[in-house]
Amino acid sequence: MIESDTIKLLRECDAGIKTGVSSIDGVLDYVNNKTLLKYLSDCKDEHNKLKSEIQTLLDKYHDDGKDPNPMAKSMSWLKTNVKLVVNESDETITDLMTDGCNMGVKSLNKYLNKYKAADEKTKDITKRLINLEEKLAVDIRGFL
Repeated sequence: MIESDTIKLLRECDAGIKTGVSSIDGVLDYVNNKTLLKYLSDCKDEHNKLKSEIQTLLDKYHDDGKDPNPMAKSMSWLKTNVKLVVNESDETITDLMTDGCNMGVKSLNKYLNKYKAADEKTKDITKRLINLEEKLAVDIRGFL
């Protein structure tokens, strides 16, 4: 049970990080404010560091991880691009990123509760990812 829950939680973190990095990549070219750009770039770097830790653990379990849900990814891309076409501003980007962070925090907490038997190292990575998402949402509030 521990190994099964650990792998499932790692997969969800893997998919979440891929979603987060993709979302940040999708808006970086539209950011005007250098401070906002730094917050987003730094967060992306931290996501990639956690991705590396997760990949090491997934390799240990001989697991390929998990890609984000294609439908959710498509809907996110569509929402982002439609909103940016209508209003290409740092406020719009911040609104989109805040929504994404909040969804990530909610999902990751759900999976943390669902896979209670996961090992402590995986739970710690999940909590760090949650904290990273929460921190970004707080850091960028001033751009709303």
